[in-house]
Amino acid sequence: MNLHEYQGKEVLAGFGVTIQRGIVAKTAAEAVAAGKQLTETTGTDWHIVKAQIHAGGRGKGGGVKLAKNLQELETIADSIIGMQLITPQTPPEGKKVNQVLVAEDVYYPGASEPSEFYMSILLNRATGKNMIMYSTEGGMDIEAVAEATPHLIFTEEIDPALGLMPFQARKVAFNLGLSGAAFKDMTKFVSALYRAYVGSDASLFEINPVLKTSDDRIIAVDAKVTLDDNSLFRHPDFEALRDLSEENPVEVEARAVGLNYVDLDGNVGCMVNGAGLAMATMDLIKQAGGDPANFLDVGGTADAARVETAFRLILKDPAVKAILINIFGGIVRCDRVAQGIVDAYKNLGDAIQVPIIVRLQGTNADIAKELIDSSGLNVLSATAFQEAADKVQEAIS
Repeated sequence: MNLHEYQGKEVLAGFGVTIQRGIVAKTAAEAVAAGKQLTETTGTDWHIVKAQIHAGGRGKGGGVKLAKNLQELETIADSIIGMQLITPQTPPEGKKVNQVLVAEDVYYPGASEPSEFYMSILLNRATGKNMIMYSTEGGMDIEAVAEATPHLIFTEEIDPALGLMPFQARKVAFNLGLSGAAFKDMTKFVSALYRAYVGSDASLFEINPVLKTSDDRIIAVDAKVTLDDNSLFRHPDFEALRDLSEENPVEVEARAVGLNYVDLDGNVGCMVNGAGLAMATMDLIKQAGGDPANFLDVGGTADAARVETAFRLILKDPAVKAILINIFGGIVRCDRVAQGIVDAYKNLGDAIQVPIIVRLQGTNADIAKELIDSSGLNVLSATAFQEAADKVQEAIS
């Protein structure tokens, strides 16, 4: 589950991470009020206005701007709220901005020049350890840094059983070239950030930039936070942060009825029971010359109602040219699934305008095939993987 920047910063602050202070606003008037409140708190008349969408690169699309007074703040907020913001990480049509974060200006003059760093925490699946990735080249796309100057990217792996050791936090600060007060503050920052990562059951933290201010304070100026959906039962307060308007509406609908659905960009709809079989089915579709349009796991109760709901979800995608149903009947009997497919097909009627290929294997697979073949519907049955692949290829060619 992705969070907005202001929500991610709230999570970080709850674990003692120093953040750039800000107030979210949904109208220009609220933005001005937020600016006045921040001025009273921080003493600065300059504010940063940041569009709040689930995508990076907001500055490149005009979604992050500096306001030097309240009049500018109102004008900028009014121009950003409601805009269709297009960034390298949004769909081609962009995303609508419904709110902005009015944040304090932390690039104030002082004894030294401010510095920007990059820092993220994620799981290294190859080693089974958490990893801090960091660089002196903050404020830039980390992909560009990795391509042009890979020697400027450092990593520190942490054994989950031991946690972050003090020497590792100091190593991060040392590799970033810090000393004195900034060195001490960075070690505290890294320790608090890792504590937040583990404590919130996150799958990704990305702070870009982490700022060393001109008076040697270390601050999270941005925050991209992704939480593990499977851990939300431990964090009911985090579940309330979900912004459904930022998520794919079909995926939201599928989640509401208990289906595991992920929207993709292909032309062949998939309906499968079991995640492993779903992945194999997607490979099968690619082998047949198509592209999977979705990942859809109906689970072990593939009855008529559930199959009908799955059909409706798949058919919402106009790019779908065929649907492949691949069910292994272990706990669930194949003949019951076949009957569910036939009943769902009849209920949907003219809504199904694409060929359907059904491969059922396992308990009562022979009875299931007979049910499909004798139904009189535009449903093609298959037994072997290759047979299913051939029929998919024929359907989309």
